[in-house]
Amino acid sequence: MNSVLPPLSALRAFEASARHGSMKKAAEELHVTAGAVSLQIKTLEAFLGLTLFLRQPRSLELTREGHDYFASLRIAFRLMQEATAAIKAGNRQEIVVLSCTTGFAIQWLLPRLEQFNLRHPEIDLRIGTTGRLVDFDRDGIDLAVRHGLGVWKGLVSERLVDDDMLVVCSPDLARTLGNPARPEQLQHHTLIHDVSREDWRLWLEANGLKPAHWKQGPVIAPDSNGALEAARAGLGFALMRSSFIEHDLREKRLIAPFPASHRSQMAYYLAYPATSLQRTATRQVRDWLMAEASAPQPPEPNEM
Repeated sequence: MNSVLPPLSALRAFEASARHGSMKKAAEELHVTAGAVSLQIKTLEAFLGLTLFLRQPRSLELTREGHDYFASLRIAFRLMQEATAAIKAGNRQEIVVLSCTTGFAIQWLLPRLEQFNLRHPEIDLRIGTTGRLVDFDRDGIDLAVRHGLGVWKGLVSERLVDDDMLVVCSPDLARTLGNPARPEQLQHHTLIHDVSREDWRLWLEANGLKPAHWKQGPVIAPDSNGALEAARAGLGFALMRSSFIEHDLREKRLIAPFPASHRSQMAYYLAYPATSLQRTATRQVRDWLMAEASAPQPPEPNEM
């Protein structure tokens, strides 16, 4: 990778102009002339070999490339500001950035985060949520949790959380099934779908049922949080990853009326460049995540 960077003054001029939508306001913030800001941005565009702004007589509009570049630079400038403030305040915390989906963060990671902070007060673990594949170098990411088959070029991947899909519903809805509940009873109820209806088809087939009605029911996108909330509210039956609903099952907010679960070939993996673990703090975060994932899970309550 080419380690040559554009001049910091050019980056500052571009970031301020993009943030204000005006070179004049950027110049006022940077205490230079608008002409100097314009020259710095032209220097940056020449360095990158592309146009960052569409210049109109009375407006300044980012190009698509400019918009993407600005989004990354905002993160970089914020991290520099935070690092500067921390070192001036005598804060010696090590920053580790973990990227994952919103669903994984809310349902699996956040309930465990307090224990990590108590165990490692010297580490500032920052969570970035996104559904896209991140660029570790460009985005300043140390570790990422990705869903798939575990093969990504240039990255180490370790299986973290299996896709054991479990049918869950509210306690009131579970009581309508009687005891024992039978999977075939689902044909009379609403099935709640998470982005794709394919998971329900696979679960029904794995339990010996002809999934004639697997396409019925609402699809709640973009992630599993909506399906989880709908199940808690008693709006139907949802198919959730068992590792994501441990607390709901334990506290009886949700019931798993059928003991059978379906395991997908896919899973959540911890992925990272091999060089990431050269930092002690990153290695400690990795070790904690793997230990949490392998810890014994509570029994899955299925009593009504």
